[in-house]
Amino acid sequence: MSSMAWVRRLRVNPLPCLASSAGVALGYFVKRDLLGEDPGPIGSLWERPEVERILKKQREDGSWKYPGRRRRAYENENYDLLQTYRMLGVLVEQYGLDRRHPAIRHAAGYLVLHQTAEGDIRGIFGAQYAPHYTAGIMELLIKAGYEEDSRIDRGFEWFLSNRQEDGGWAWPLRTANVRYEDAVGRLRPVQTDNSRPFSHALTGFVLRAFAAHPAYRKSAEARVAGQRLKTRFFKPDKYPDRRAVHYWTKFQFPFWWANILTALDSLSLIGFSSDDADIQNGLEWFVSNQEADGLWPTSRGKGKKAEAVRLWVGLAVCRVFKRFHS
Repeated sequence: MSSMAWVRRLRVNPLPCLASSAGVALGYFVKRDLLGEDPGPIGSLWERPEVERILKKQREDGSWKYPGRRRRAYENENYDLLQTYRMLGVLVEQYGLDRRHPAIRHAAGYLVLHQTAEGDIRGIFGAQYAPHYTAGIMELLIKAGYEEDSRIDRGFEWFLSNRQEDGGWAWPLRTANVRYEDAVGRLRPVQTDNSRPFSHALTGFVLRAFAAHPAYRKSAEARVAGQRLKTRFFKPDKYPDRRAVHYWTKFQFPFWWANILTALDSLSLIGFSSDDADIQNGLEWFVSNQEADGLWPTSRGKGKKAEAVRLWVGLAVCRVFKRFHS
């Protein structure tokens, strides 16, 4: 099959719009990942002024300070950990920085400092488990070159031993019916009720870490969780967080919460086929909702930042179609 066969699956060719973007970093990945061209060394992006602005705000311990004057309701909430995860996402996903860069090594050191003896990364919610952010941090560290690090293995071991009985994942607070406000001040984490159903919003988040890893993406557990996730496309979640159906089509880049794009991205890497009826259903949404310039709505409003996200989301959609149809 032609390497460009995936374009013919869409109503409008998105490549002219993406290729004409003024964004140097976006153009690099369009050439490399979609056009099959050699854009040169990835290190050329590391010297971009946008990267320098981010790195200037990195602190000596490798972290970034959470912006604004947000009043913490509880002293043990560590939102600097959240901001560090967010900045790592921009550097890794949009500029290709990896562990060869000292800023990534420093950030990784700060993040894994918050890994517990159990294997999860904790602190954003105080002593409570944060499986979504644990998975998101692991995903980025794997993409930055830490896939063989023993601490990544410990994280996967924690996930594999803390699944719901149906093969997916759910936030322990929700399965135990404990309010966040009542739990975040506690010194011990609320344990999950594994008999409760999985959350597709959380399972989609966790699967991104599995999909990023060249070995764990092939695991039987990732396959089972993927099977569960795809049966939930365009349905409400089992739990209050991001329950509404419209969250399936609210997109961000770098990826954040689970949606139909992040789900298809993970499932394409895990090895699901475009012949699968659920996968076809997901892909068809992008065919039906493609806009005149070949890109897709993101539900992020208007303006420069929203348009930049729209372009990066377009790149991510094209990567998915290329994996499934080339």
